[in-house]
Amino acid sequence: MHELAITESILSIATKHALDADAAAVSDIHILIGRLSSIIDDSVQFYWEIIAKGTICEKSLLHFQRVPARLECQSCGTGYEIGKDMSLCPKCGSDKVIILTGNEFRVESIEITR
Repeated sequence: MHELAITESILSIATKHALDADAAAVSDIHILIGRLSSIIDDSVQFYWEIIAKGTICEKSLLHFQRVPARLECQSCGTGYEIGKDMSLCPKCGSDKVIILTGNEFRVESIEITR
């Protein structure tokens, strides 16, 4: 259910920037989501179709781009990519890792028409 609040935030951000730019409409919104994020694209899309009705964003398309999860081992310095779940360092087996990418969530760009 947190996707509703996230989708409302996306609408708010897009609307504000479109109005600031004197746009007639928002055509496309590009959203960056890290692989480790719990955000579900289909849920955001579902809520978007409901809450964007009657707004400057009504006919806009959402584009989702997933960022891979990359970790770095603090024991040996190895950098590696993982899937959905956290994993130990493939080189030394350490669990002392930091997340380099994969937690992102942001509106990357908004395309408008005048």
